[in-house]
Amino acid sequence: MLPAVKRSEKAARIQAILDRLYPELRVPLEHEDPFTLLVAVLLSAQCTDLRVNQVTPRLFARAATPARMAALGVAEIERIIRPCGLAPAKSRNLHRLSELLLERHGGRVPESFEALEALPGVGHKTASVVMAQAFGVPAFPVDTHIHRLAARWGLSSGRNVVETERDLKRLWPPECWNRLHLQIIYFGREHCPARAHATASCPICSWAAAKTRARTKRPQRRAPKSAQVPIRRSRTSGPSGSRRARRSTSPSTTQS
Repeated sequence: MLPAVKRSEKAARIQAILDRLYPELRVPLEHEDPFTLLVAVLLSAQCTDLRVNQVTPRLFARAATPARMAALGVAEIERIIRPCGLAPAKSRNLHRLSELLLERHGGRVPESFEALEALPGVGHKTASVVMAQAFGVPAFPVDTHIHRLAARWGLSSGRNVVETERDLKRLWPPECWNRLHLQIIYFGREHCPARAHATASCPICSWAAAKTRARTKRPQRRAPKSAQVPIRRSRTSGPSGSRRARRSTSPSTTQS
């Protein structure tokens, strides 16, 4: 039986593997500046990066600045971003946050977690992505995918993304957070899917996967075939001439 591996040892080995696999990185969401990154991350909620990258060129061709986004109007924003899903809410948030950027920040995306999270539709994860990838501020954005991998690799026992972010930040120094966030995302997509995952051939799961209880689906309890009696509906006429459906209860009357 192999000895247990400490979390810190796992973290160091995982980082070495990720550095080898992903020496060069780029943000998966296409963008030109902090504002277009903010918009793209907001659109990525419950939507794939691929779909967002298909939609944003049309949107940015008409509204690549807060002023132009505010002038575009909610209805037109919604029409353009509809393929991303949740378009009514996202369009309202994009329009209003653009107005607030003009009113409060001179049309610029603020370099502050607090100011970003005060914008409509911007939560901690979105703010963390912008702070990390647009401004280079150490952050460790944790979405459901990173949360899943951290649990699978035994790096966190967090019950939610907040607790997982806390655990991961304890394992690595701040100067590594921004890079690791992207590396784990790429690794999850290419090597570590949520379902139908061959852990034995995975560069990380093959040795780091946490032991979990096997979940087995309980078979439904069914009566033996010999005891199953199909329902045969026979048409009979009662004394009043009405037809009634009668259930056969004798096994000898079943039809093969």
